[in-house]
Amino acid sequence: MPISAAQRAALLTATALLLTAGCSDDGDKEAAAESSGPVGLDALAAQKLEWSPCLPPSPAEGGGPAPSPLPGGAPWECSFMKAPLDYAKPDGDTVELALIRAKARDTNKRIGSLVFNFGGPGGSGVTGLPSFAADFEGLRSRYDLVSFDPRGVGRSEPVECATDKELDAYYALDFTPDDAAEERTLAAAQRTYANGCERNAGPHLPYVGTENAARDMDLMRRVLGDDKLHYFGISYGTELGGVYAHLFPKNVGRAVFDAVVDPTAGVEAGALGQARGFQLALDNFAKDCVDRGDKCVLPGSSVAEIEGFITDLLAELDKKPIPGIGDRMLTQTQATNGIAQALYSKEFWPYLEQGLDEADGGNGGLLLALSDSMNGRSQNGSYSNIQAANAAINCVDFKERFTLGQAKERLPEFRRASPVFGDFMGWALASCAPWPVPGTWDHPDVSAPGSAPILVIGNTGDPATPYAGTRSMVEALGPGVGVEVTYKGQGHGSYNSGNRCVKAATDAYLLEGKVPASGTVCQ
Repeated sequence: MPISAAQRAALLTATALLLTAGCSDDGDKEAAAESSGPVGLDALAAQKLEWSPCLPPSPAEGGGPAPSPLPGGAPWECSFMKAPLDYAKPDGDTVELALIRAKARDTNKRIGSLVFNFGGPGGSGVTGLPSFAADFEGLRSRYDLVSFDPRGVGRSEPVECATDKELDAYYALDFTPDDAAEERTLAAAQRTYANGCERNAGPHLPYVGTENAARDMDLMRRVLGDDKLHYFGISYGTELGGVYAHLFPKNVGRAVFDAVVDPTAGVEAGALGQARGFQLALDNFAKDCVDRGDKCVLPGSSVAEIEGFITDLLAELDKKPIPGIGDRMLTQTQATNGIAQALYSKEFWPYLEQGLDEADGGNGGLLLALSDSMNGRSQNGSYSNIQAANAAINCVDFKERFTLGQAKERLPEFRRASPVFGDFMGWALASCAPWPVPGTWDHPDVSAPGSAPILVIGNTGDPATPYAGTRSMVEALGPGVGVEVTYKGQGHGSYNSGNRCVKAATDAYLLEGKVPASGTVCQ
């Protein structure tokens, strides 16, 4: 459950206000058979983009105001690019992909476009790039900063599965059933959700996978006029970047993978890794609480005691939800989701501490706000399509289909991985069981012989993309491609952590082409 840049911004806004107030053998598979674009793409590659001032984000992108001007007053510009619905039929139906850019400050030293994907899958790049603009302003000295809503996401033919009211009810369900009746309820809800995705997405649903998104990026490279794709992928964006490098190794320019997804892991291994990653982050949160002594308001003088308090609180919420926001209650599932959301960044730990303390006192508002941020719910009750797109992309990517019964059999291993998150992530194995489109792969192929060097940056305290995935990505990319950089820190990602060493190494590569020594460690 990687976080997008837009979610981070929305979370900080929502919590601040609260504190003030008190799949088939589809196009992805067919396209994978070719490593270069078919001749029929030439007409689409010749399209001229019409750039204009950006409108406010659509509801599927999360809503809100249009992006503020860049430092110095430069405007954000938006456009749409046409791409084949099915790359095996490049002269057939097309999809429209939403793009955003900020033009380079120094046109004389401009390198080209730097394309960003902020993760998810399902995160909107059109809203994500402006929300992190300050962090990447230095890179705009020599690059046009560009991002996009991948197919099925945000403004790019979004997958939508249910109404806002239906989603309120869906996310309030018990996703960790305790008996046969609750299992039947969950299975029925997942079928209804998947059916809604199929009904609303129609013929687009089989084509939203990562391989097609990678091919979209190569078409984008051509349309933008770049010989090479210069790329910055974060979280799921590293998986997308790895697939691109596999399909188009000779087209890779200067590329950075930050918060690295393990490309060798299937559904089960990936979920287990995340369970361990979030447990490690929770351990670090609890240890910080212990180290602060009386300044921490949570009960307990050890990590085990604080985490025991959390598991007891979740058990009580399973029996009886508590008041949350408005007429909505905080359930066990939403509380677990909210705890996970707060572990994405150390800057959210104070909100987690306060939210747990308030929930213990019967007020679930802050934990529910954290959960809402994870699910893409705005304060007006509307949902972005981040979770719908996340489900659609993951289910068309991965072949594995676990029934609820099979997920249940694996719960002991998940509970050993994490007493707090094990059940939550173990049961989630079955989320693609009713999906109407079969998947594409067991895990993505990211081998990229002949590619330019790719910086692969891992954070030792990352909950969502555990550090072990960094070495796996380097090895999978192949000899001479992956350049490993380690950040000994906390939170999801490294470049935006404020660590000067990581930023200096990344900027030197992207701006000057200076490749750091593989094995570089930043603290």
